[in-house]
This record gives sequence, C-alpha cells and structure tokens, in this order.
Amino acid sequence: QVQLVESGGGLVQAGGSLRLSCAASGITFSSYYMAWYRQAPGKQRELVAGITSGGRLSYEDSVKGRFTISRDNAKHTVYLQMNSLKPEDTAVYYCNANRVFHMAYWGQGTQVTVSS
Repeated sequence: QVQLVESGGGLVQAGGSLRLSCAASGITFSSYYMAWYRQAPGKQRELVAGITSGGRLSYEDSVKGRFTISRDNAKHTVYLQMNSLKPEDTAVYYCNANRVFHMAYWGQGTQVTVSS
C-alpha cells in the first residue's frame, strides 16, 4: 500500500519559515519524481516545486529564491524548506509522487497559514 504522509505545516507570521516533510512508503522512492503542490481556497492546485530522481530541481516563479526542495532517498522523504513566507503562500500543501508508466500518488495535505 502506497502512502505519502506530509508533516510540518502550521501557522507562521509573514517573513517566517517552515519545513514540510513527506515520508513515502510502498514505492521505489528513488525512481520517482517528487513534487510539492499547493491549493489555496477558491484556486486551482498548482505546482510549487519538483525534484527528479536525478536531483534536477524546478520551482514556480513566485517561490524561487525562497523555497528549496530536497530529497533523502535513504529516508524515502522529500522536503520543502520555505523561507520568507508571505500571506499569499497560505494554502494546503500536497506531496506528489510521479513516475512514467506508473500511477501518480498524493498525500493528504498539510495546511500552511501565513499571517500578515
């Protein structure tokens, strides 16, 4: 059974930091593209950051320079370090695992709220 379990969300003031974690089980973690998405109320889910199995990184423009995605294949965990948080970063953040010719998997989401 595949599970993606996010943690690390919470309430933080603008300018603060949070670190999200996503622990995966039931997949060959090192072979998967891992990503963080977010969905704010009334908006579509959007890709925030991704990391390939080879370690190539990508970021949505609004988070470049503030967020850092990383992975620890030994721990089957992907991280999202979020610095200089802004109220517009408020959303539910979801972990995603994707691999060509395989199913995609989602975590249950973790709430991030940034107060002004």
